[in-house]
Amino acid sequence: MKNTLGDLNNHLFAQLERLGDEELTGEKLTEEVNRAKAVMGVASTIINAGSLVLKSQQYVDEKMNADAKLPKMLEGGQ
Repeated sequence: MKNTLGDLNNHLFAQLERLGDEELTGEKLTEEVNRAKAVMGVASTIINAGSLVLKSQQYVDEKMNADAKLPKMLEGGQ
């Protein structure tokens, strides 16, 4: 199973549409609200994990740039 952030986006909008169904009332509405809370929790975890991966990669990229050697013509001002 390969899901993407686009798939997550689609699930979130589908959930939003289900919550906007004005015909949902009582127990069915409560079930849908509980489902939305579960979806939100999973989505938040996925987004936080993706953010951590991005920050980690940025750190690696910055470290690589910090260790880069300057061309000779820029060293020592000559």
